[in-house]
Amino acid sequence: MEKLLGILKNLHSDVAWANETALIDDGLLDSFDIIALVGDLNDTFGVCVELEHLEPDNFNSVDAIAALLRSLGAEI
Repeated sequence: MEKLLGILKNLHSDVAWANETALIDDGLLDSFDIIALVGDLNDTFGVCVELEHLEPDNFNSVDAIAALLRSLGAEI
């Protein structure tokens, strides 16, 4: 989980990532952030986040992102 939080902190260091539950809904992550995030997740965790995974529910919280990564076989 620390790797994931580090990636998110690099996107926006001023966000309390672990406490947020509406990252997309509240506009804390925009489309450019998602593109950067997906690239970092793919590289760091050795997964392939596909277009079909780019649902707001998969990126609305740290727990949702972690669940997505786990579903793709990553160890968090």
